[in-house]
Amino acid sequence: MEAFWPGPLTLVAPVRDAEAVCDLARAGLNTVAVRAPGHRLAQAVLRAFGEPVVAPSANRSGGPSPTTWGDAVADTGAWAAGALDGGPCEIGVESTVVALLPGAARLLRPGAVTRSQIEALIGPLAEAEVDAVRSPGRMARHYAPSAPLRLEATEPRAGEAFLAFGPAHEHPWMFNLSPAGDLAQAAANFFAFLRAADALCPTAIAVAPIPAEGLGEAINDRLRRAAGYIG
Repeated sequence: MEAFWPGPLTLVAPVRDAEAVCDLARAGLNTVAVRAPGHRLAQAVLRAFGEPVVAPSANRSGGPSPTTWGDAVADTGAWAAGALDGGPCEIGVESTVVALLPGAARLLRPGAVTRSQIEALIGPLAEAEVDAVRSPGRMARHYAPSAPLRLEATEPRAGEAFLAFGPAHEHPWMFNLSPAGDLAQAAANFFAFLRAADALCPTAIAVAPIPAEGLGEAINDRLRRAAGYIG
């Protein structure tokens, strides 16, 4: 908490008093996921309210996360009484989720705070295993656009949109996550470009290989879940 808060790290911890955190906020579990957001607008809302806020993501369940105000309103418009525009997300991928339960700390969801940053402070992180259900973003198919995804693609096929990474030949339906091969830039662009590619109604969305280290672990996690490869 001292190292990463306020910021994109979610901690899953036991609830000592079930009356203190309502069942809905815990999804019926005996744990709760908590975070202290770093965005100035989110902090202003928390200060004005003066209490913790229970908040789901602003996307339809299972769909790609919104990283702009426009995308969030497109997903939630009719169901939200108000919408505050804090500008596009700077990082792009969701928070890292770590479970602090009996036994070793577990990485439930890779995200904006990288595995290596956390392990430099507390040592190796165990994998999710039985605690995976305690984290958001763990459904069998999650973050998924309407079009199917084809991963590890070197080039698009006919009718496909293409999410490129690094130098790439021009293609009419290409969205390059980072021409320079920068993972931070790719993470920032990822969901917005995925949504834009899906809006073209392609036969599929081909995605170039993305390195798995650092923020690449989080990007690849989202891609595999969007493609329905992991549960």
